[in-house]
Amino acid sequence: MTETANPAAASKAAATGKGLKIERVFSTEGVHPYDEITWERRDVVQTNWKTGATVFEQTGVEFPDFWSLNASTIVTTKYFRGAVGTSERERSLKQLVDRVVKTYTKAGVEHGYFATPADAETFEHELTWLLVHQYFSFNSPVWFNVGTQSPQQVSACFILSVDDSMESILNWYREEGFIFKGGSGAGLNLSRIRSSKELLSSGGTASGPVSFMRGADASAGTIKSGGATRRAAKMVVLDVDHPDIEEFVETKAREEDKIRALRDAGFDMDLGGKDITSVQYQNANNSVRVTDEFMRAVEQGKEFALRGRMDGSVIETVDARSLFRKISEAAWACADPGLQYDDTINDWHTNPETGRITASNPCSEYMSLDNSSCNLASLNLMKFLRDDDTFDVELFTKATELVFTAMDISICFADFPTEAIGQTTRDYRQLGIGYANLGALLMAMGLGYDSDGGRAMAAAITSLMTGASYRRSAEMAAVVGPYNGYARNAEAHNRVMRKHQAANDELRPLHVTDSEVHKAAVKEWAQVVELGKVNGFRNAQASLLAPTGTIGFMMDCDTTGIEPDFSLVKFKKLVGGGSMQIVNLTVPRALRKLGYQPEQVEAIVAYIAEHGHVIDAPSLKPEHYEVFDCAVGARALGPMGHVMMMAAVQPFLSGAISKTVNLPSSATVEEVEDIYMQSWKLGLKATAIYRDASKVGQPLGDAKAKDETKVIEKVVEKVVYAPTRKRLPKSRQARTTSFTVAGAEGYMTSGAHDDGSLGEIFLKLGKQGSTLAGVMDAFSIAVSIGLQYGVPLETYVSKFTNLRFEPAGLTDDPDVRMSQSIMDYVFRRLALDYLPFEDRAALGIYSAEERQRHLETGSYEPVEETGNASELLEKHEAPQKPVAAPTELLVEDDDEAPAAEARVAKTTAELLEQITGTAVDSPLCMTCGTKMRPAGSCYVCEGCGSTSGCS
Repeated sequence: MTETANPAAASKAAATGKGLKIERVFSTEGVHPYDEITWERRDVVQTNWKTGATVFEQTGVEFPDFWSLNASTIVTTKYFRGAVGTSERERSLKQLVDRVVKTYTKAGVEHGYFATPADAETFEHELTWLLVHQYFSFNSPVWFNVGTQSPQQVSACFILSVDDSMESILNWYREEGFIFKGGSGAGLNLSRIRSSKELLSSGGTASGPVSFMRGADASAGTIKSGGATRRAAKMVVLDVDHPDIEEFVETKAREEDKIRALRDAGFDMDLGGKDITSVQYQNANNSVRVTDEFMRAVEQGKEFALRGRMDGSVIETVDARSLFRKISEAAWACADPGLQYDDTINDWHTNPETGRITASNPCSEYMSLDNSSCNLASLNLMKFLRDDDTFDVELFTKATELVFTAMDISICFADFPTEAIGQTTRDYRQLGIGYANLGALLMAMGLGYDSDGGRAMAAAITSLMTGASYRRSAEMAAVVGPYNGYARNAEAHNRVMRKHQAANDELRPLHVTDSEVHKAAVKEWAQVVELGKVNGFRNAQASLLAPTGTIGFMMDCDTTGIEPDFSLVKFKKLVGGGSMQIVNLTVPRALRKLGYQPEQVEAIVAYIAEHGHVIDAPSLKPEHYEVFDCAVGARALGPMGHVMMMAAVQPFLSGAISKTVNLPSSATVEEVEDIYMQSWKLGLKATAIYRDASKVGQPLGDAKAKDETKVIEKVVEKVVYAPTRKRLPKSRQARTTSFTVAGAEGYMTSGAHDDGSLGEIFLKLGKQGSTLAGVMDAFSIAVSIGLQYGVPLETYVSKFTNLRFEPAGLTDDPDVRMSQSIMDYVFRRLALDYLPFEDRAALGIYSAEERQRHLETGSYEPVEETGNASELLEKHEAPQKPVAAPTELLVEDDDEAPAAEARVAKTTAELLEQITGTAVDSPLCMTCGTKMRPAGSCYVCEGCGSTSGCS
């Protein structure tokens, strides 16, 4: 049994008739949660996969046996306190959870939250049970600081303010620096600062906010965030009617041009490169705060006024469409600025009498008053999926109210970086409960992320979560009082509660499961409105959707925040060392939910393991493809699929959503404009976009992708790209292959350059003079000329394999036994004849000998490990020696290593690059050297849990 701190205080609360009754739902009466778990000892060793150097080592750490190696590694390296190798160093998850939970329980008792000592003990057990079973997690600062000698900072998100005075501007630098030093990020709006087109009282001209951004950017780039190596997380906002708005919009795009010029001159301009510090404005996300007035002016093609900061007078007028175009062009070129929709944000503001919402935290999910903070926690949605693939409404509701209670208690003992932030947070008690694993949940339930069913389910869950949180907030207000700023904002706060309720009433469930969730949400919102009238509310805000990068790994989540699944294949660390490729475990569960038989599931999973996607998977119905759509890959979700999901859940969040809408490199400025315009019309509070390969400082996955990026950049810079033709020698090596596809006979002759690379093909099908023969002659000439002008053979192979038309069926080629068309056969044969193994393997093309070897050894190449792929997959959870991945493919290393050297994939992002032959545009982790993957509006490393800027 655990100790309950200060029972006298709890007894006093009971004597006054107040205090919360805590229901025991998850834990067992008389049994401590730790005693229900099998614990095991593990050694955590972390190396930099690029250099091979050991960056961390702690042996004998204790974790539940069902926690993955990845989760235990990240918790050990990130959250255990004390110097490694000393007796003060934490060495068990029990110590970490006790350090946090006992602090929360003690504060809850001291501040009168619990009706009896028994309720306090139940609270402690329930919270412990949820944490060790990975049902939720607090944000990282809680694990860093709570229960230690450090200041008890629990918030990850801060909003600062700056006024039009040198004293305020210098104080901004100071406050931001201390926040960065503590490992957190901050955002602020610079629109109060006079523009460079306005006069100072002394008669001179003002510097303008963009000028002062330089000093703040230098500070952020100098201070190591949290004492680590990642850059600071920072948001800068400027109102669209500020006279310096065009300079602000174009600032980062101009710097990106400078980066390209320096890169081409030989300087190291990658993210974290030694020369990147010579350019400015790279340490912040920039956002323009647009109004409904401006967006309507864009629609109507009207003029828009830019106003002085001191008296609101019109400084100049601009064409709204022209300014909107400049915003979109800059975002297309360098991913900044994003947009924040001011009127929408403030229409859902519960405290307008105190002040407007002018800014956000760095990832745009926390939007509240200036000089405020928010502590976050996220629920793992997959934990609430029953065995019959329905959502457990009751357990989800109970978990939400318990976690929300704990989050509010933390404000009672928390420390803050400035007194102004501390006062605002204590007065308004902003909380940010959210969730992770939405993408995995929808897939497991057989719902497409970009489908009406998927959006309806996500909306219902979000509505239930926020409704249960505000209902609990009203219950806590009856016990410990409403937040201090409630009285002056009561009417506005209750108006927003009715807006949430009305949005919930407009939901139209499409399935039995989301109907059950929606009915529960209806009841919650009815209680919110009624209890709020009587009790008020303990918290000014309740919910938002954060990136959940590091804590997502702590909970063993497949997907982060609101994100869809990243890819259908993932990279899994093995207990005892090593790693291997597996297909996401959500996939077979989804297939069973959709009605596929075990042998069909096995065949589809095997196909996905080889190809990385579901297109043409055996037995899989095309109408089910959408269930398996992911963020990247062959069936990557379209940009509006992301926007529509955000729009579905936004009406049920107090704050906003951390998410970036990813676009392919081929996307146009017009597409960016459409996303920004549709986001406004759909009621989003903020939108950010990222076009693939738009930033130089994002290392790409392979040389081919780098070459493609250079071509794109040349087009952007209006430099004509003029390919040259490499003709074949007069006398060259040739190969003639006869083939049969479903009884149709044909001949293919291929000619090669002196280096053995393919330079021409001739196809003979049908009788001479027939239409088919003529078409094949023309096709052969077109492909041959393309090859001689430098089109890679692998490009043709990726485009023409899996092309389906008659004749299709059995062939007489032992290496290509089945073909979906003559084109499918021809380019598979060419790949086998002319492409190296690494390139063929990335496209899923193997010879008969290689496939036989895979059946016998589990690898297409000779490996030491024995056993087939199924046996290796069954062994992956048990302690063992490192195993080679069944499809562990080699790729060329980056430019710093000789081309002959090769390295294996170490993360899901790298694995997907190998399978698909395309690049994932993400930075390399500065801690362990592996490629990161997107998480919300930042990036997270699967190897060590580091993030690119979000806690």
